[in-house]
Amino acid sequence: MKVLLLLSGKTSFPFVREGMEMYEKRISRYLRYERVEVQVSGGQLPKEIVMEKEADALLKRISPQDEVVLLDEKGDAFTSVEWARWLQKRLFSGADRNLVFVTGGAFGFSERMYRRASALLSFSEMTFSHQIIRLFFTEQLYRAMTIIKGIPYHNE
Repeated sequence: MKVLLLLSGKTSFPFVREGMEMYEKRISRYLRYERVEVQVSGGQLPKEIVMEKEADALLKRISPQDEVVLLDEKGDAFTSVEWARWLQKRLFSGADRNLVFVTGGAFGFSERMYRRASALLSFSEMTFSHQIIRLFFTEQLYRAMTIIKGIPYHNE
């Protein structure tokens, strides 16, 4: 199984890119991981149209057998240990599919994306920008892998 982080748009923050690259290098020691950024030009279009264009671009990268998890403030929230257990169940299920985590654009997800998702994952009751959550996700993915592997990074 491969973990795919599917992102709508690019980040304009150098510290986010640098942090993600650092954690992605570490993550690659433990699992097959890929990050894909899709670009959608919205210009002055209404947000509903932008969200649908983003859904089109994101869904083109998702296979029918993939398990899709939206990073969404309405999702389930876990402690880091609970998240590691949740992730471990999926990673070691033996399924021949990708585990795809998706961040939406500035306006969030269209209803079509919610219908395609098998789960929603929240990092907080607070709302984070679609750029910052990328760094939080990669750090938490790395942390979960160290918990799963019993490597001293996480302190309970």
